[in-house]
Amino acid sequence: MKAMRKFGKQDQRSLAIWAVDCALRYLPFFEKAYPNDKRPRIAIKVCLEWIETQKFRMKTIRKASLDSHAAARKAKKNPTACFAARAAGQAVATAHVPEHAFGAAYYGLKIAAEKNPKNLKSAIKKELEWQTKTLPKSLREDWLNWQKQRLPRYLKHTEIP
Repeated sequence: MKAMRKFGKQDQRSLAIWAVDCALRYLPFFEKAYPNDKRPRIAIKVCLEWIETQKFRMKTIRKASLDSHAAARKAKKNPTACFAARAAGQAVATAHVPEHAFGAAYYGLKIAAEKNPKNLKSAIKKELEWQTKTLPKSLREDWLNWQKQRLPRYLKHTEIP
């Protein structure tokens, strides 16, 4: 298994922007089901603040991430809502560990699989294409390596197209 490279601050910021894009793409699945629960949106807002200011406050980042994951546990009977809240929790955690950005995208793949069980391979392929296209070119090799290493184990029920 190839080790992840150490990301510089600019790459980490780019990954956070991408993770936020992913999380915002999936957030409507949560907000439609739980319109009064703002924890995932707050997590995204905290990440956006970090992207803009680069001021890292572990207490703030951790709370936003854990709160979003708590919202996901509340939504466990609604898988797409649950995965959307998890994507937001992963996005904000990118401020602490860059690889968490890939977790935000991973939950989008789980949403695609959940929403399209009859066209699973096609749905996952389409989402992977969007995710890859929106990631800066300089980071795509890292994303592809992450996919090769982790997706087969995470998405055991299907082959990755």
